[in-house]
Amino acid sequence: MHARIEELLACRPVLAPCGEDIQHAVDALEKTYRAGGKLLLCGNGGSAADVDHISGELLKGFCSKRPLDAAARERLGDELAAKLQDALPAIPLHSLGAINTAWLNDCDPYYGYAQLVWGLGNAGDALLGLSTSGNSKNVRFAMETAKAKGLTTIALSGATGGALKALADVCIRVPETETFKIQELHLPVYHAICLALEEIFFGDR
Repeated sequence: MHARIEELLACRPVLAPCGEDIQHAVDALEKTYRAGGKLLLCGNGGSAADVDHISGELLKGFCSKRPLDAAARERLGDELAAKLQDALPAIPLHSLGAINTAWLNDCDPYYGYAQLVWGLGNAGDALLGLSTSGNSKNVRFAMETAKAKGLTTIALSGATGGALKALADVCIRVPETETFKIQELHLPVYHAICLALEEIFFGDR
């Protein structure tokens, strides 16, 4: 188990039942990124805010500055390369305002995320869906679409996992049932995942 996950479980013993699934999520995302894939993310309300938060931790340095490697510096030149940081590609689907509002106006809102997964996702990519109940319809349809396109599916939910439990390749079910308490546990879980990925990919810099 990655040291960041061990640290998380030591600080938050309530999450001990989730440890194996958190590690599986890290492993799945490592595989995705090593193969040149990207991560799509979706959620609603507070979970959409969490999606933005996760994307931010992946797209720039989290606890390290992630300097670019020599090959990138050669392509960019020293001045530009010195101002950039390495990144793990992550797209928060709710942030695509024009297509989301067009879909809401013209089509069935429950299928908006599914449409974006269909349009943006490729086999070998991954989808991370956040739903405290595990039953958010738009997240569920996105998961179904992701599986049809050959994406790895990861869910972050509450104690039951809801409908996402059966759809996700990895389902992290934090042991709470009230929405705000679930959200309070989601944050340290995804921080640990992001920290582990940062160390896996950029720890030698």
